[in-house]
Amino acid sequence: MEITVEFAGLARVITRQSRFTLELENSATFRDILQRLGEMHPELVGEVIHPSFEALKSSNMLNLNGKRMIQPSQIDQSPEEGDRVILMSILAGG
Repeated sequence: MEITVEFAGLARVITRQSRFTLELENSATFRDILQRLGEMHPELVGEVIHPSFEALKSSNMLNLNGKRMIQPSQIDQSPEEGDRVILMSILAGG
């Protein structure tokens, strides 16, 4: 399956990349995507992706197609062919 990955916020600053296409096995999960992104961009590990590759650091989220956030309980679900997965920072200020 082919998906589009977009980096926003800190991930974009760190990688200096905004968007690319990623080829995955049809059974790939969001956890598999994190693993793959950590392998492709080791500079994200510890800053955006937890060193275990099991989750994102607390101020980051995955968004699916710009419509819904992937919750930690959904990390073992799979995207579909053509989906857009956005790795984004969630920052708040006051």
